Amino acid sequence: MTEPLSRPLTAENLYDLPLDDVRAELVRGDLVCEPPAGFEHGVRTAGIGYHLQRFVEDHPIGVVCGAETGFVLFRDPDTVRAPDVAFVTRERAERFAEKEKYFEGAPDLAAEVVSPGDSMREVAEKVRDYLAAGTRQVWIIDSKRRSVTVHRPDADPRVLGPDDLLEGGDLLPGFSLRVSRLVG
Repeated sequence: MTEPLSRPLTAENLYDLPLDDVRAELVRGDLVCEPPAGFEHGVRTAGIGYHLQRFVEDHPIGVVCGAETGFVLFRDPDTVRAPDVAFVTRERAERFAEKEKYFEGAPDLAAEVVSPGDSMREVAEKVRDYLAAGTRQVWIIDSKRRSVTVHRPDADPRVLGPDDLLEGGDLLPGFSLRVSRLVG
């Protein structure tokens, strides 16, 4: 007989749940589940990961994490977010010992692709969580609006259109990509 889960849930509870066909995050101890992503979302996510991975292979400054990699942003109650694509600096990745479990801490970069079912409130909440936990950049890729919004701590969000360049700044020095390559 399985023991009932305690409430609020912990990152360890989430890790042990049998969630085969759903995407799940933990938000302040509450389980939030979504169906698998749609086709366009998957294409956009793969594109972001591809461009970041190519850059990191040429500039070994960190690691790129694919969709559904869990990051423990807060404890007690726990929040575990899983950005569509993430980047962690080499120094932080090398210090992390429990590589089979969720990463303890925020990614340095979190990229989220807006899905048709995402509300602006949900997207804003994710951005707030990432920045409050120490994420240095959050990219919100919105194919419908054909834009990427770049969020940084202590700075106003910057909305980039298809003809603009998305640049990595001091986090990814030398990274630059035309927004149209991400939003179609």
